[in-house]
Amino acid sequence: MAEPTPRRHEPRLRPAPLLFEPAEAAADPEHFFDLESIDDPRALLERATELTHAFRAAADRATEFQAVAAAQLADPRRFDRLTAADIAERAEWTEDYAKKMVEFGRDLMRGEPAE
Repeated sequence: MAEPTPRRHEPRLRPAPLLFEPAEAAADPEHFFDLESIDDPRALLERATELTHAFRAAADRATEFQAVAAAQLADPRRFDRLTAADIAERAEWTEDYAKKMVEFGRDLMRGEPAE
């Protein structure tokens, strides 16, 4: 299970760097961050675990940015504000999830911790 994302008042742990792969390596379905070339199971477990934590941290952070963007787009002070249905369509979410993300984004912008 993913660990909760630290809030603004907590220091962020730096996950293992996600190194970009050359296009030809990424095109090979068997190639994944050079893990297939690691023969030692201990080293493989360590690097795969580092990547797992890094991807989780990146996904959590990206979700926070999605929520903030959704809240900004739904802001009633904007002349071009979007409805939850419009946001849901753009983000490929359900309308209920869009509403929750708007609220989460508002909480983040106020500096409130996630529950």
